[in-house]
Amino acid sequence: MGSIDEATAFRRASEGFVERARMIGPEQWSGPTPCTEWDVRMLVNHIAGEYLWVPEMLAGKTIAEVGDRLDGDVLGDDPLQKLIRARNAALAAIDGPGALETTTHLSFGDLPAKAYVQQMALDSVIHAWDLAHGIGADDALDPELVDMCYADLKGSAEAWRSAGVFGPETAPSDDSTQARLLALTGR
Repeated sequence: MGSIDEATAFRRASEGFVERARMIGPEQWSGPTPCTEWDVRMLVNHIAGEYLWVPEMLAGKTIAEVGDRLDGDVLGDDPLQKLIRARNAALAAIDGPGALETTTHLSFGDLPAKAYVQQMALDSVIHAWDLAHGIGADDALDPELVDMCYADLKGSAEAWRSAGVFGPETAPSDDSTQARLLALTGR
């Protein structure tokens, strides 16, 4: 994976997302994002929901054992605080003894916890860019995380695209790794 470990990648990527979420103005929660099916609130809800899954997955639970209790609106009346609490719970789970040495039981099969946490970091990185665009904030991403994500996705983007996670690949806006990463994910 390079010079950054999975826990550090998730910590930094989730902080990048939360930093942008702190900038959301009251009138921006219903604004559009590059994820055409989600407005700003739905995008933040998606990430908060992903963070809430982390402790469950690292505890070895299956999707069926968790059930539908993390479906729908997880943000309630205080979306920013719910996002921050969800992130903190995810970080606590990742930092738990032996947490990254377990196996996670995902919808598409079992995956080592380290690979799952890296996927969660990637989700935060890409969606931090989406959120920045949705609220008109700085969209420059952490270069080390961008390098990690791009190296990871170069070989797997088509599988994610086939699963409907990414749209069609686009032309990069410039020759930077960030632009190539975003193009790879259909942005």
